[in-house]
Amino acid sequence: MARKLRFFKDQMLKAGFSPSIKSVARTDIDVDDLEVKLGELEAELIEMNANGEKLQRSYNELVEYKLVLQRAVEFFASAQHSATAQQREMESRQMGEESIETPLLQEQETSTDLSKQVKLGFTTGLVPKEKSMAFERILFRATRGNVLLKQVPVEEPVTDPVSGEKMEKNVFVVFYSGERIKNKILKICEAFGANRYPFAEDLGKQALIITEVSGRILELKTTTDAGLLHRDNLLRTIGDQFEQWNLKVKKEKSIYHTLNMLSLDVTKKCLVAEGWSPVFSTKQIQEALQRAAFDSNSQVGAIFQVLQTRELPPTYFRTNKFTSAFQEIVDAYGVAKYQEANPGVYTIVTFPFLFAVMFGDWGHGICLLLATLFFIVREKKLSSQKLGDITEMTFGGRYVILMMSLFSIYTGLVYNEFFSVPFELFGRSAYACRDLSCRDASTVGLIKVRDAYPFGVDPAWHGSRSELPFLNSLKMKMSILLGVAQMNLGIILSYFNATFFGNSLNIWFQFIPQIIFLNSLFGYLSLLIIVKWCTGSQADLYHVMIYMFLSPTDELGENQLFPGQKTVQLVLLLLALVSVPWMLLPKPFLLKKQHENRHQGQLYAPVQSTDDTLHSEENHDSHGHGHEEFEFSEVFVHQLIHTIEFVLGAVSNTASYLRLWALSLAHSELSVVFYEKVLLLAWGFNNIIILIVGIIVFIFATVGVLLIMETLSAFLHALRLHWVEFQNKFYEGDGYKFYPFSFAVLNDEDD
Repeated sequence: MARKLRFFKDQMLKAGFSPSIKSVARTDIDVDDLEVKLGELEAELIEMNANGEKLQRSYNELVEYKLVLQRAVEFFASAQHSATAQQREMESRQMGEESIETPLLQEQETSTDLSKQVKLGFTTGLVPKEKSMAFERILFRATRGNVLLKQVPVEEPVTDPVSGEKMEKNVFVVFYSGERIKNKILKICEAFGANRYPFAEDLGKQALIITEVSGRILELKTTTDAGLLHRDNLLRTIGDQFEQWNLKVKKEKSIYHTLNMLSLDVTKKCLVAEGWSPVFSTKQIQEALQRAAFDSNSQVGAIFQVLQTRELPPTYFRTNKFTSAFQEIVDAYGVAKYQEANPGVYTIVTFPFLFAVMFGDWGHGICLLLATLFFIVREKKLSSQKLGDITEMTFGGRYVILMMSLFSIYTGLVYNEFFSVPFELFGRSAYACRDLSCRDASTVGLIKVRDAYPFGVDPAWHGSRSELPFLNSLKMKMSILLGVAQMNLGIILSYFNATFFGNSLNIWFQFIPQIIFLNSLFGYLSLLIIVKWCTGSQADLYHVMIYMFLSPTDELGENQLFPGQKTVQLVLLLLALVSVPWMLLPKPFLLKKQHENRHQGQLYAPVQSTDDTLHSEENHDSHGHGHEEFEFSEVFVHQLIHTIEFVLGAVSNTASYLRLWALSLAHSELSVVFYEKVLLLAWGFNNIIILIVGIIVFIFATVGVLLIMETLSAFLHALRLHWVEFQNKFYEGDGYKFYPFSFAVLNDEDD
């Protein structure tokens, strides 16, 4: 039935109309009746197609025949006219006086016996124009020049009866002598796809044949049009109910496909199905089975029983239209293992926030907000339409873009940038000119006259000579703080994973040394940044961190931020050095010892019940070993790689978060360039035309570069920070999704 429906759909598309998507009155139709009906419709449609093809081929042949007749009549008429003129000329010469130059054999030649004259045959037809030159050459070579070929091109393309394609053709007439040459000509015509048609020499018959052919063409045209109309009506009738039938067939097909996965029990009297279901749906499944048994008048009800298995269950997260896009971002990296901590919950906040740090401009954020509100307001209408690839992807992530735009407005207010222009939104600037000489863009002469600006960057910093050093320092230190905080969150989530799965080795020999190593170095750096901000110290943090490793016992001098800093640095450095072998050495030896103890205990184990055995096997499998061979070298090498990756990654990942600073700076500077070098420059000419052109260029540059390219760039960088720097601290992502059986997804799936 699915094949028949695909056949109907192809025929409707060829006819130029698609299946109707209007909601028709749904009528419950039995599958057997539907199969019979589809078979009858298919047979009728195939018969109509065959008859239509025959009629169309006959029509095309008659059209070609008519063209051959018209051109051949013209050729023979012109040939007869020229022959008559030549004969009259010869007669006029003979009536003239004989001279010494008169041929002696002329009388003998003209009085030749009529019985000895050679009778010529001819063949007419059409040959494709692109093959006409090759056709002529082959005829000449095959007959050694003993033919006469005349060709006339047809002005308009002709539909070929065999292929059904329109092509340019030539009408040809070939004169020959002898049966052997005739057979050669027929074979050459067949090889070149030339269609031959009969032609009568008698002029009366020619006119009669042309009239007869024209009449048959009109009859066939009328018959073909009526057949096409009847076929279109049949296809429209099918199209009105096509979607209903297609959905019915898809449902039946999916049911049979699922039934094929079931197995027979020992008695071969009932079917046994094994599958996964969410725990919260257990009651609903039991109610559905009871209702199905009642509706089908079954004497035996369905039995629903929970089984214990060693197989890893699929992962299922209940999401809605808001959280589904964030979950897709995580699933694109890898589906969470069953009951593993889901980073999608934190991604809802951290992803748009890190994006906004790189895209901080509340003017651009408002533009993104308006664009995504358009999709959200019209989501019911757009969700039922077929959208393009880019539009559909944007529509699917509309709530991600909504959060990104809201956070961008927030960070834009923090940076105090509206298309790179600062505003005193939360009060007056804390700085003012000491005298009139500081009105230019310079901090020289500015003094603090009131309390600090209450929220965000003081607008006095924008346009000053120290703006770039100040904002660079601010954003770079802020990037390090955010990066260390998010990496600590990832390590803390690894603790919750280990606690949930009962893996104490990962807590003592992975979580604790990792949290010590990261915070001994970069946690300490974050603390120095905060202390420097709070105290207003002039200490060089680069110098502090570098000489913490090179010369840990040297005095800090002016770079000392708090008393006892030298001692603290020595302790933190020793903790960082100790945490490396702490991560590397104990875990492989303890795993080996656990394996040996487990192996010895299994040699003389007491008889257990089935449930206890399954439970113990699950516990063994949860540690990843079970009854498999334990290769100490492989475990040690794996732990060595993991340790080196974390130690080096702690440095590289922290440096990777500096992309927040780099992209924020690039976005800000591009906004300044477009504002000052395009908009203000056009404003300075005092010309309305230049101003309009400048505004148009500014709008296109802002939309194309800042709102599209920069949005995509910041999105990809935020994606990388989550996948690489955040999720590799705790997320394995080696699970598989739970795909429940549902009729709701049939419309989105192909056969």
